[in-house]
Amino acid sequence: MLELKNISYHVEDENGKDILNHINLKIDDRFTAITGPNGGGKSTLAKLIAGIIQPTEGQIFFEGQDITDMSITDRANLGISFAFQQPVRFKGITVLDLIRLAAGDKLSVEGACKYLSEVGLCARDYISREVNASLSGGELKRIEIATVIARGMKLSVFDEPEAGIDLWSFQNLIKVFEEMHDKTQGNIVIISHQERILDIADKIVVIANGEIQDMGTKEEILPGLLNGNLECKHNAGGCIHG
Repeated sequence: MLELKNISYHVEDENGKDILNHINLKIDDRFTAITGPNGGGKSTLAKLIAGIIQPTEGQIFFEGQDITDMSITDRANLGISFAFQQPVRFKGITVLDLIRLAAGDKLSVEGACKYLSEVGLCARDYISREVNASLSGGELKRIEIATVIARGMKLSVFDEPEAGIDLWSFQNLIKVFEEMHDKTQGNIVIISHQERILDIADKIVVIANGEIQDMGTKEEILPGLLNGNLECKHNAGGCIHG
């Protein structure tokens, strides 16, 4: 599905900082979770996959095609979606407009309401509202997830989707992700620290200091994360703590 070969990202400023160093990663599981300490490079990696930023070294392949230099729009046309940690607000655009844009066809109001219901929003309260400052961060997050489901992409990348979500919504968010693959038949990548999200992943990738520190199934990786071992690989009995 997606393959990153020797990906690095370097920030050119007075200090010169390496954010990611020689990342090699294949993403072809139903559900991949990427975790690790803050500042380790997780969100940068997600943005590189989406095409928001370009790597300073290496190549990115999607279904065998080199997409390294493609824009976020071109990648979206190929089937890659990205959900921001802080969703974008669109003054003058209603929730219905946004979901219809995502669905890519003449979606009925009833159809749009169904997507809102899937993320725990009462459709009649939101369908005609503008996607602006009147909505809370948690409401925006759920609306954004509804648009990703409506889009039905081959690869959906979420950057810390739990941010700003209340406990009740978070419990339902887990269910949404569990059902999402069945609806879209696509692959899902989630950047997260949350144990409950990691617990439903097929593969967990641990990134720290700009490098992949460990990778494997949740059975291999999660116990080490919960034990808080900050140094060892899972095959040595530990892992990087998120």
